[in-house]
Amino acid sequence: MVDILPETSFLWQHVEAAARRVLAGYGYQEIRLPVMESTGLFARSIGEVTDIVEKEMYTFEDRNGDSISLRPEGTAGCVRAVVQHNLAITPRRLWYMGPMFRYERPQKGRQRQFHQLGVEAFGVASPDQDAEILLLCQRLWQALGVADDLKLELNSIGNTASRDRFRSELVKYLQQYRGDIDEDSQRRLETNPLRILDSKHSRTQEIVDSGPRLLDFLDDESRADFERLQDLLSTSGVAFELNPKLVRGLDYYNKTVFEWTTTALGAQGTVCGGGRYDGLVRQFGGKDVPAAGFGLGLERLILLMQAQGEQKEPAAEIYVVTSDESAYRHALPRVEALRSAFPRLRIVQHLGGGSFKSQFKRADKSGAALALVFGDTECSNNTVTLKPLRGGDQRSIDDAGLSDAVAEQFEIESEEVF
Repeated sequence: MVDILPETSFLWQHVEAAARRVLAGYGYQEIRLPVMESTGLFARSIGEVTDIVEKEMYTFEDRNGDSISLRPEGTAGCVRAVVQHNLAITPRRLWYMGPMFRYERPQKGRQRQFHQLGVEAFGVASPDQDAEILLLCQRLWQALGVADDLKLELNSIGNTASRDRFRSELVKYLQQYRGDIDEDSQRRLETNPLRILDSKHSRTQEIVDSGPRLLDFLDDESRADFERLQDLLSTSGVAFELNPKLVRGLDYYNKTVFEWTTTALGAQGTVCGGGRYDGLVRQFGGKDVPAAGFGLGLERLILLMQAQGEQKEPAAEIYVVTSDESAYRHALPRVEALRSAFPRLRIVQHLGGGSFKSQFKRADKSGAALALVFGDTECSNNTVTLKPLRGGDQRSIDDAGLSDAVAEQFEIESEEVF
């Protein structure tokens, strides 16, 4: 579990703000969910024989002896809320953002406390819903400048009956190679054989590549939906690759599954993943409501943005320098008036006194483009000196024109929101 320091938090704010804009543009509404839920909620939805439930959840007993877990993912809690509050009366588009928790070996892009953006859509069974959430993803990648670094991988895992037929054939096939596949896959052969498809063990992959393909076992409805989704994505200009071994690690998925992956982050190549989970609302005691969604790993997305080059935020656009206590008192109401007029500008007031030389060193270090200088002359004449810190000519103006000068310097208009 790591601290997110100011040197990086501005990137988080940038991602979060972009996500809010994109999601609002598609009509999605925010829901805020607890970080702790009953352990049974996750075991029931994710699957009792998944690695998450078996090995990775932070689980403990509360004072009443009830088993509680920190959430390892967001969909289960969101579906629980939808059922509890009867939110899926009509098609509903929801999103949430926040920390998740899994006990696993920490590495780059994977911490025990990590953060996800989750998007969940309820009430539409047709593949146009799948297409919408994938278009939403692509628009977010474009807004953040990472679209060229992410690849969409698609698969369909069909309905329960088609998966059962495939699972039976897969187990029969893999039994012949039981001694050749890796230890984890041998265990999964008895508990969750579909997870063997995404094994990273090279010999296991060779064996799986020569075995039965899930796409060959699809029911007619799943096949037709999958073909329509591909057509919708092609029509909309969304590039994708079919990956017949893509199954996702959670039991609740059906039909479409997908991942957005990158080669820029080494082993942690999956940035976003999701799919359809039409039976989960009913499984939680609700009506038979179709649903689809995804989870986006914010740590990995930010690592991807950093991999494109140095990302640095200046601490300020304007730095205010004053000669002494009297000049500071003179400057203070004028600077506060600027903050009211331009609430988006970062204006740093030098505090604690000091020589002009030391203050200008601080001003330069702040990254500000402009220093406002209030000295004895400025205070006597009701003027202010504008000193560009990144090139340009210094000038003195009447302080009544300060707002206009700042607007011209930064090519912005006064908002006067306060």
